[in-house]
Amino acid sequence: MATFDYDLFIIGAGSGGVRAGRMAAALGVRVALAEDRYLGGTCVNVGCVPKKLYAYASHYAESFAEAKGYGLTAESVRFDWATLRENKKREIARLNGVYANLLKNAGCELIEGRATLTAPHEVSVNGNTYTAERILVATGGWPFVPEFPGREHVISSNEVFDLERFPRDLIIVGGGYIAVEFAGIFAGLGAHTELIYRGDLFLRGFDQEVREFTAQEVSKKGVKLNFNCNIESITRSASGRSSARLTDGRTLEADTILYATGRVPNTAGLGLEAVGVKLAENGAVVVDDQFQTSVPSIYAIGDVIDRVQLTPVALAEGMALVRNLYAEGGGRVDYELIPSAVFCQPNIGTVGLSEELARERYRNIQVFRSEFRPLKHTLSGSDERTLVKMVVDGDTDRVLGVHMVGAEAGEIIQGIGVALKAGATKAVFDNTLGIHPTTAEEFVTLREPVR
Repeated sequence: MATFDYDLFIIGAGSGGVRAGRMAAALGVRVALAEDRYLGGTCVNVGCVPKKLYAYASHYAESFAEAKGYGLTAESVRFDWATLRENKKREIARLNGVYANLLKNAGCELIEGRATLTAPHEVSVNGNTYTAERILVATGGWPFVPEFPGREHVISSNEVFDLERFPRDLIIVGGGYIAVEFAGIFAGLGAHTELIYRGDLFLRGFDQEVREFTAQEVSKKGVKLNFNCNIESITRSASGRSSARLTDGRTLEADTILYATGRVPNTAGLGLEAVGVKLAENGAVVVDDQFQTSVPSIYAIGDVIDRVQLTPVALAEGMALVRNLYAEGGGRVDYELIPSAVFCQPNIGTVGLSEELARERYRNIQVFRSEFRPLKHTLSGSDERTLVKMVVDGDTDRVLGVHMVGAEAGEIIQGIGVALKAGATKAVFDNTLGIHPTTAEEFVTLREPVR
């Protein structure tokens, strides 16, 4: 019987890798985890956590202005980018330490350095070779920036959190949730912000009505939307200003140009292909329902397999893998009805099918919706509006999808996600009493379908 240094060697200390390592070690598995960048992965360091902190910051300026309607006047309000940036850094450093302690206390050995696979049961880190019965690849994703003249003058979402100076004006390229979120953040903090997207409308894949409503609301917040165009080339002046030539012939200037044009699986240079691991065209690791690759001893979870790029999904995949390999088994991840949020301004929360997908899959669809000005803004002076929407199977009364654009949409949709997972019907919503006055009560007072 072969003898290995470890039972499980994990490459990548992001959400999925850390969760799998901790769970496995708690079961007595000998675990090592290698990380060459930062503990906690994208989410903790250059993703969910700092993004949400910056989103909170951007809401304050708006809140100060809205407070006048409530008799509160804030004088000489000034935003200091350096304070926000440095406070964010301290919080991320704290979280890095938390992750290190979690791994240590669980009994995982943490190896700092870049790991590469050299054989089906062998990994090299910093010139040292380690053997393992099983190897787990959990290296996440990486920002994608296309090739074009002047590409060297742009930044990605990895760098945007730590800019030396706050940009007076910013161009953001992309139409996904990352682009839309950063547009709201920087516009809210006072930068002149232009969003450029090559398509007709951003947030492809979301409910069409939600997309249209969000575009209307985002533009109210000072984000200038430029659809059906792209950047052809970028030049930089001696003063450091960037000039972007667009496909429609216009030229825009900005202090900073951020490309948020998607993320790709972070598999380059890991040695996967050399040991026989099959990769998809975009570099994603191909796995089966047990997260096993084409090499039986090698597994992969999280963004690197490019199924659903969300932190809770990576966590669920890590737990399912450990259950299947080392515990009672039967661990499967249900990819249906995953709640998600976009922390743009206002927020989007969604769970289940869009109206478009529901019509493709079911023959009798009912749509309930309500659009209104929230109570808060009757005094604040803001013209922000909220949209709530429910998609129902008319034959079974089952709720297929729920969508919201408005303040705290993510918080509200999380609870509704539980209801949909339990198979809630429209009648269940109708028979639930609302909490008054709240936005959330709209979901239990939608009475007549609009179509």
